[in-house]
Amino acid sequence: MTGAGGMADEMVSRWIRPEIRAIAAYHVPPSAGLIKLDAMENPYTWPQTLIDDWLQQLGETAVNRYPDPAGSALVAKIREVMAVPPGQGIILGNGSDELIQVMAMAVADPARKILAPDPGFVMYRMIAGFVGMEYVGVPLRHDDFSLDADAMLSAIDEHEPAIVFLAYPNNPTGNLWDRRLIERIVAAAPGLVVIDEAYAPFASDSFLGDLGRWPNLLVMRTFSKLGLAGLRLGYLCGPEALLAEFDKIRLPYNINTLTQATATLALDNIAVFDEQADRIRASRAELATGLAAFPELTVYPSEANFLLVRTHAGDADRIHRGLLDAGILIKNLSSSGGLLRDCLRITVGTPDENGRLLGALASLLGA
Repeated sequence: MTGAGGMADEMVSRWIRPEIRAIAAYHVPPSAGLIKLDAMENPYTWPQTLIDDWLQQLGETAVNRYPDPAGSALVAKIREVMAVPPGQGIILGNGSDELIQVMAMAVADPARKILAPDPGFVMYRMIAGFVGMEYVGVPLRHDDFSLDADAMLSAIDEHEPAIVFLAYPNNPTGNLWDRRLIERIVAAAPGLVVIDEAYAPFASDSFLGDLGRWPNLLVMRTFSKLGLAGLRLGYLCGPEALLAEFDKIRLPYNINTLTQATATLALDNIAVFDEQADRIRASRAELATGLAAFPELTVYPSEANFLLVRTHAGDADRIHRGLLDAGILIKNLSSSGGLLRDCLRITVGTPDENGRLLGALASLLGA
């Protein structure tokens, strides 16, 4: 007689798609009690005066009512503060992940493909699988993780992707790619090109002001790296006609009332977060210098709030474990293989956190 567990396994085998059964769920390691330098979060909290204003505003929010489904007040504030070009639409997502999924669902067809540079943000590949589309990863150049122009343009010509995702700066490498090459990619792509500017607060360039130059260009951003990761709020900007189609798939009331109120207040006080971004950029330069002092490490240039580091002795696993034992959590990318073998990704923390990281590394590497 088949037990309940066996029957559940049979249900999985019969009804769950093979491509879903073949993948692993996105893993988030436990971080309680650790210095958390693994997830590219802003390490700074809000000043007390802003917290007081926030609590007062939340106290006046009608949580017994459904939220504005379009987030109209928040959208208007984003348009004003982020200087979204006139004539371009904005829709909100429960994090950038939901927006990626919405776009993929809108174009999904087994014969169509999603294309992105590799290594890149893992959700592009995962969500392509979720919606039953083939993912095409185009390798970056090995020496500096730059875009390979010939490879990208050839892949676009061969595969005619429905969507090209370009993280700018890239995750997990942290670099900004050549703007002129990206413009060539946008012009050559038959489908949508989504510039993912999750790390815009720390970068020296943006394509937001270029919206409208090409009918297939969209720009996606998030509040997570700005300092509001707990809100799970992203936004997508682009041609109104495209966004109207995406909006049909976006679930109603996907952005709750408290998130809308909090994000609007944050944008009203954007100077606070701009100042925090300035501090993070300064700390990024100091941390890069400190890491580069270890001959066992190669530190790659970054315009994000993290640094990619390659270990020369192939001991990424040992360093990761040693830092964990010292109470510091970073991201070990070595198991991803390929261009990321022997690589670690380190989020820029506070000066104290960065100092403790460098001290722990000195002990591990015998410096």
